[in-house]
Amino acid sequence: MKGLIHSFESAGTVDGPGIRFVIFVQGCHLRCLYCHNPDSWHLKHGHEYSVDQVIEEAKKYRTYMRFSNGGVTITGGEPFFQHEFTGEILRRLKELSIHTAVDTSGFCNLNIARPILENVDMVLLDIKSFLPDVYMRVAYRPIEPTIKFARYLQEINKRTWVRFVLVPGLTDDPKNIKGVASFITGMQNVEKVEVLPFHKLGEYKWEELGYKYRLKNTQLPKPEDVHKAKQIFINHGLQLH
Repeated sequence: MKGLIHSFESAGTVDGPGIRFVIFVQGCHLRCLYCHNPDSWHLKHGHEYSVDQVIEEAKKYRTYMRFSNGGVTITGGEPFFQHEFTGEILRRLKELSIHTAVDTSGFCNLNIARPILENVDMVLLDIKSFLPDVYMRVAYRPIEPTIKFARYLQEINKRTWVRFVLVPGLTDDPKNIKGVASFITGMQNVEKVEVLPFHKLGEYKWEELGYKYRLKNTQLPKPEDVHKAKQIFINHGLQLH
């Protein structure tokens, strides 16, 4: 089986526990305003790999994974966009007893995701917003699939880390942050929450692709704003990453 890959990262340290081999698959349904990989949206920008080739790349770093209690993380793009390709990679990794994680928005067909999640040890779930109108402004897609996906992760008790990007004037309304915190409070499968300050590291890619970067005039969040956001999650009894 073959699929399209955006890129690889050989020693990732922010996409799950330990040192990880990170696979960026091509393709995504969302169009997030702050996306730093807009070149991963369309399949035409990807590089063709077979599952065997991907597995061989990952196996090169098994020593680092084993030493650090790491593994492989599949991100993107969106891992479930090329669901058959992603599913086969994960199945093969589990045959090799390699720890697996997926970094996903949860915007996918749950019937397709269910069997794939059987070979996933943990999920990094990006919750863009809890207010539906803000979610639509951020991603140009509805929030409902993400909510449904999160509830399914709770149902099967899948180990989960939640990620939330703090964007001034967009996602930073305390009402929105409290909504995310309240939604995941009590979910025993959610181990940690990571508040990610908005950055513009991918702005040049938007320009190179001829896309209008709508957050050009958005300021980066101040340290005190990040602290306030984190405090809301802490006040809800949640552990920060």
